[in-house]
Amino acid sequence: MRLSIFTLFLLLSAMFCAASDKPIFNTHDLSIIWEPMQNGYQNPRQSLNAITVTNNGRQAFPASGWKMYFNSARLIVPATVSGNAKIDFVNGDLFSLTPTSTFTEIKPGASVRIEFIDEEPVVNMTDGPEGFYIVWDNEPGKGYNTGAFTIKPFKPNYAGLVTPATIYEQNKNIQDIREDNLTQIFPTPVFYEVAGFDAYAYFHLNRNILNGFITDKKFEKEAFLFKEYLQILFGGKTKSAVPQTNDPQVIHFEFKEGLNPEGYELFIVHDGIILRASTSAGMFYGIQSLKTLIPPSALVRPQEEILLPSVHVKDEPRFAYRAFMLDVARNFQPKSEILRVLDVMALYKLNVFHMHLTDDEGWRLEIPSLPELTEVGAKRGHTLDAKHHLPPSHGSGGEVDNKTGTGFYTKADFIEILKYANKLHIMVVPEIESPGHARAAVKAMNTRYERLMAEGKKTEAEHYLLYDPNDKSQYSSAQYWVDNVVDVSLPSTYNFIETVINDIAGMYNQAGAPLKTINFGGDEVPAHVWEKSPSYLALKANHPEIQSTADLWYYFYGRVNRLVKAKGLYLSGWEEMALRKTALDGNPTYVPNPDFMPEHLQTEVWNNTLGGGNEDLAYKLANAGYKVVLTCVTNLYFDMAHYKSFDEPGYYWGAFADIDKPYSFIPFDYFKNSNVDKNGLPINRNIFIGKQRLTDYGKSNILGLQSAVWGENIKSTERLEYMMLPRLLAFAERAWAKDPDWATETNTAKSDSLYQNAWVNFANVLGKRELPRLSYYNGGYNYRIPKPGVALQDGKYVANTQFPGLTIRYTTNGREPDAKSNIYNDAVTNDGNTIKFRAFDTKGRGSNVSEPVTPQ
Repeated sequence: MRLSIFTLFLLLSAMFCAASDKPIFNTHDLSIIWEPMQNGYQNPRQSLNAITVTNNGRQAFPASGWKMYFNSARLIVPATVSGNAKIDFVNGDLFSLTPTSTFTEIKPGASVRIEFIDEEPVVNMTDGPEGFYIVWDNEPGKGYNTGAFTIKPFKPNYAGLVTPATIYEQNKNIQDIREDNLTQIFPTPVFYEVAGFDAYAYFHLNRNILNGFITDKKFEKEAFLFKEYLQILFGGKTKSAVPQTNDPQVIHFEFKEGLNPEGYELFIVHDGIILRASTSAGMFYGIQSLKTLIPPSALVRPQEEILLPSVHVKDEPRFAYRAFMLDVARNFQPKSEILRVLDVMALYKLNVFHMHLTDDEGWRLEIPSLPELTEVGAKRGHTLDAKHHLPPSHGSGGEVDNKTGTGFYTKADFIEILKYANKLHIMVVPEIESPGHARAAVKAMNTRYERLMAEGKKTEAEHYLLYDPNDKSQYSSAQYWVDNVVDVSLPSTYNFIETVINDIAGMYNQAGAPLKTINFGGDEVPAHVWEKSPSYLALKANHPEIQSTADLWYYFYGRVNRLVKAKGLYLSGWEEMALRKTALDGNPTYVPNPDFMPEHLQTEVWNNTLGGGNEDLAYKLANAGYKVVLTCVTNLYFDMAHYKSFDEPGYYWGAFADIDKPYSFIPFDYFKNSNVDKNGLPINRNIFIGKQRLTDYGKSNILGLQSAVWGENIKSTERLEYMMLPRLLAFAERAWAKDPDWATETNTAKSDSLYQNAWVNFANVLGKRELPRLSYYNGGYNYRIPKPGVALQDGKYVANTQFPGLTIRYTTNGREPDAKSNIYNDAVTNDGNTIKFRAFDTKGRGSNVSEPVTPQ
């Protein structure tokens, strides 16, 4: 008995000692502030930054025994300026911070400051570190997130900075237009005629219309969706199958042969509505026009009656391919948000949803035949070997249970998305990024390989392997990954691709949704990849057409194309898929690959970065015979920051892209009105000398347009909607509406005048109709409200807004204006107090704050 008690005592003592080795400290008690301090530190390209770590707990945070990890999209000098820590690059965007001997214990309520050098200047709030977490030395396999993270405001002095005064200047010519004088269908239809303004010029829509649907059988599904929408507007389903008053109402959904497949005709008179189309898609778009004709105020509360103007409309789209691409791989978006995205796409007549489902940082679609893809590739948390999940990226933190780094669509989820999109006449294009941007897949298949090898199943283990374990090639991708490329010389790579194709095709088949293409990426494969792969060297020895790793590109896409064609599909991908590497005067260059031209591949061209040398790449491919979808970074990337201001989130490596960028885009001649470079500075038009223009033949190969939101900085559904809307509406206008007169006018002064008139009209349509609609449509969207422009004139502050219809409010006590602050109606006297302005929507949501600089 005594021995047992003694043994128990020893066990308890050992457990206590083991537990005491780990500091008992709640890492959530650590708050962190990032402070940009100085651009141009030591050299023009560097910036000095600091993080301040504060202990908000009751126990001291130790001076050693831990490492801190975080993500940064830019490289950092290892030696800190403060000398109390060392920062090391790990992989991708992951860095570690190790305390040095001079790091001091952080007592409760105290702080420690770490100053470091970033290898790029700070422009906006996106440029800093994020996703901090702690790893204890004696528990190296687990990360513990820190607490609150704050960004300290920064006012850098750099060229092209957009200030409230700059915004005021941009807005000063935007006049207020009466709503009655605006086209009340959006996007702008080809033909729109209002009958007049007398008593017979309106149709008094009420709930009796719910009993007056007269529908051709071809359009029953579309009519049913519209009836559901009207039921919401009138406060619920009708209680009776007969009219409730002596005011019967009728809406006809009629077939008319000969209309464009997506076109429609709409007639509204004082006693009824007629919609005509030749296809269900055309009828659906006619219904969307009818929905935007309904005043946005009707969405605020249930209506008894809605006045619709008597109109005659004939309409059809300019482009048949009107796409929006969303990256859900970098940061995950839940299924519920995908359905909301589809809803707003449908309202504005977009018809292709490109889902970027896989990348280095995540694989988001369940592939039943390869469960490791989501078991490993759909989770992010602290790891240095990626055997059970991927490492943190883009601020997802050290804990696996997180909303942005972890998540995927089950087979059932994806089938539901496909069915929902199909109902809205939207085709879903899945993208499986390869051979680069594929780290999630590579690591998942490595885990599968190691498991099966341990079980003695070598043949099975190698069947889907994407990486040769003996490959000693050294490379770094554009995002600094050193192990993210599929080895295209491995036969098992094509087993993997074929299996993924088959499983995806099966889901589409179960959903009853069309699958016409799979996008297989092709973007940003780094130099020096595959050079020391034994598989490549063996393949080269047996294939005389493969002389270098560059030839593997054509080998890979040739085989992928055959696999896709075997399923009755065509292959699509980013532009690099269709290019051949060659040299001109000893310098590397790209030309359209003649070998793939007969294969009718679809190329989605993003790279027209102004000053980058590839401004005409899309036109080269179209002129050469490739089918091209314009996805130009300069105008159509909505993850780009709106403009150069610290409080505007988003990357800017390709451009700054406020809503005027997609609106002013000229698909067939985007050189014409390109006025600023990627930094927002006046452009040197000499960059267009010698560039290919789009030929008439090339125009026939432009399938359409695609806007895009890449996910690195999209860490919530709210941020997604902020970056997407209302820019998506400007894109919809360019993709659907006819070629505007300002785009084809050859006289520059006249073109500019026509554009200004069109822009003012568009700004009024958004401010008075479409933004108020989006405040309530589908529960309301978190669209971006632009902050007001503010200028000092004659000792007073004057303010304006980009979208007439928004309300400007202000304060004079230094506090941020809210929905109850003073409404701006006239100039505000500059009396030396801190004056702040904000714009508000009809629901009371506010913009960023405009704080004018008071002259000293």
